[in-house]
Amino acid sequence: MPALVAQSEGAPARQAPESQPQVQLSFAPVVKTTAPAVVNIYAKRELPQRRSPFADDPFFSQFFGHLDRGSPRFENSLGSGVILSADGLVVSNYHVAGGATDIRVVLSDRREFDAKVLLGDPEADLLVMRIEDARDLPFLRLADSDAIEVGDLVLAIGNPFGVGQTVSSGIVSGLARSGGDLGRGTGYFIQTDAPINPGNSGGALVDMQGRLVGVNTSILTRSGGSNGIGFAIPANLIAQYLRQADEGLEAPRRPWAGLTVQEMTSALAEAVGMDRPAGVIITRMHPQSPFGQAGLRRGDVVVQVDGRPVDRPAELLFRLLAAGTGTEVTVSYLRPDDQGAANGTAPRQASVELFTAPETPPRDAVTIRTGALAGLTLANINPAVIDEMDLPLELDQGVVVLSVEGPARRLRLRPGDLITAINGTPVSSSADLRRLGGGAAVSSLDIERDGQRARLRLR
Repeated sequence: MPALVAQSEGAPARQAPESQPQVQLSFAPVVKTTAPAVVNIYAKRELPQRRSPFADDPFFSQFFGHLDRGSPRFENSLGSGVILSADGLVVSNYHVAGGATDIRVVLSDRREFDAKVLLGDPEADLLVMRIEDARDLPFLRLADSDAIEVGDLVLAIGNPFGVGQTVSSGIVSGLARSGGDLGRGTGYFIQTDAPINPGNSGGALVDMQGRLVGVNTSILTRSGGSNGIGFAIPANLIAQYLRQADEGLEAPRRPWAGLTVQEMTSALAEAVGMDRPAGVIITRMHPQSPFGQAGLRRGDVVVQVDGRPVDRPAELLFRLLAAGTGTEVTVSYLRPDDQGAANGTAPRQASVELFTAPETPPRDAVTIRTGALAGLTLANINPAVIDEMDLPLELDQGVVVLSVEGPARRLRLRPGDLITAINGTPVSSSADLRRLGGGAAVSSLDIERDGQRARLRLR
């Protein structure tokens, strides 16, 4: 596998054009070396069948069961991708080909190949694929995306609107952008004014050395076309996903912070004795959080991770994702004293070991097969379950609903609900649930949903 990140040492000094001949310089040499590594991706997805509301009814299913047996429906999508190794490692957006049953990759020289997904992550909107039966392909190397600066020249290469491979130029307009209300990705993007349109998704954003700075993923627009505000996933995060795909992982290992942070405001900064807002303040922390194990606590202000500033929650998440599990990061933080003033101007340092959310205590999932609760699948609450289901960090024990099937649907429970008691007897583990919920004599359930408690009466 090729080197993932090109070093920034020795890069040519940045300078503005000084003469008319320099203004007339062309991007053609960069395009010639990079465009062959940008591909078109054609993906086909099978859409889920519409489920009959009578499917689980023992009587009506014999009359209406045929409603579930329609012809399969398919959806086609078009996007772009970038080759990152000579043997056909390709990165794109998850929304381009995630969940596809058939993926076809077309190179700029019109060669076509089948591809298979190695690793996909809808949350980061990244997909790593491998072209089958390919070798000696053109590919791009990754830049160090932390070394780019606002104002650097970049080229966007992709297949907008399906018209064919297109190159547009611009500059880096911003760093550490949230991407607006796009609902996709980590919330940490490189912003560019290089025109990006539908079909550019998954394409390359390259620098003047022909290295991949990021993968174009989205735009802000009211008309559907480019308004000069496009977003790309940084190359340093892509490098981490390539490493995990090379290890044979099909889903990413995400570092678990075990805490909730809030962006610093002027009022918060004044309260802790800072002269200006900087960093993020820890508002909640799980007892098993790696930050807590490293000595941090609620109220601390995290200002840097590995020497890079973190001024928003998304920046902290990005730094942890890019570092990856099994590593240690150096966290710089301020700790307010008892009077609320920060302890001097020099931040404290802590080494935080990154790991996935632990399965402690074991989730011990149980599916109830008989009785009034038949069809409920529940599990013990632990950090992994909290992370998967986006539960409050304060929960360190209890039982949560994982899924609701069959007869249990009539209870109108939903995943994420907490079961706190059965027939008035407290439930604190799945073992309690096996003992109390497997029979038919369940008359009441105490539940908690979104912080609100209720009692369900069963008949």
